[in-house]
Amino acid sequence: MNVRGKKIFVGLSGGVDSAVSAALLKRAGAEVTGVFIKGWYPPGMPCTWAADRRDAMRVAARLHIPFRTLDASAEYKKSVIDYLLAEYRAGRTPNPDVMCNREVKFGAFYRYAREQGADAIATGHYTSGEKDQCYFLWAVPKEVLEATIFPVGEMDKKDVRALAKRLGLPVAEKRDSQGVCFLGSISVEEFLRSEFGEEPGRAVDEAGNAVGEHDGVLLHTLGERVSLQDASEPGPWFVLAKDVGRNELTVGKTRTPFSESAERVIRFAQENWFDEPSLVTAAQYRYRGPHIPGHLEHDRFVSSVPFPEIPTPGQSVVFYDDDELVGGGIITA
Repeated sequence: MNVRGKKIFVGLSGGVDSAVSAALLKRAGAEVTGVFIKGWYPPGMPCTWAADRRDAMRVAARLHIPFRTLDASAEYKKSVIDYLLAEYRAGRTPNPDVMCNREVKFGAFYRYAREQGADAIATGHYTSGEKDQCYFLWAVPKEVLEATIFPVGEMDKKDVRALAKRLGLPVAEKRDSQGVCFLGSISVEEFLRSEFGEEPGRAVDEAGNAVGEHDGVLLHTLGERVSLQDASEPGPWFVLAKDVGRNELTVGKTRTPFSESAERVIRFAQENWFDEPSLVTAAQYRYRGPHIPGHLEHDRFVSSVPFPEIPTPGQSVVFYDDDELVGGGIITA
């Protein structure tokens, strides 16, 4: 898209990627407005949103662009937080960043921008290279992605930081956020412990033999390394299955149980496509995980190689034609 003279709303998070995105668009002649999206924040837990908003305002001031705040707390609470907790209670492992993108960053923000007369929106997401975030974009409607600009999408992070320094942006040295989308510095584990608390229960091996005690089945995900109390033998131990009703974990010494390694099938639902499903040549079911070769058979991805880890129900499976994003879905089994 030729952005000269176009009205572009940029999601300014207070980080370096969105700041450089806004700077590049302004330099290209766009009419840029910076928008900080305010989410929902857990009461009584530390959160960086006020500091992030202040940093976003400083960026806007440095670039001499208008600045607005969009309150998307209702959308975030319903579509991200409530969804996350319901999935964990059901024994699944959700991907809140995927829903955050679909419902908030490319949902509420996109609708707001269009209502205000914007020609397009822009974000600081990476779409290739080491920081590629396409895994988290599969659920965004095709028409919204087509109206979105990714100014730093194909850049390397080190080049983005170097450019931020050259432009004198006030967030050039700011560290990347490590928390859940909009939860700032709070990790998923911290948030779950605050919501569910600990409930010790039995851990068993694949034969059903008790091997120790865990601190709560809702606090753990499939494939995760888990510390057991009173373990019958030294670890490492990895979660292979969860029984929420009995508050019981099945654990093993590797991330993949022998019974799963031969099937090589991922079943999925709630799919979203950008291109023809018949083009799929590979799938990725863990962020930064490998692209697994295979093909689609209706609602199943069938791999030609063994899975390196257990596909986790509730997580995303994302499909590619070589390196081109074709679509994605939610793993059901």
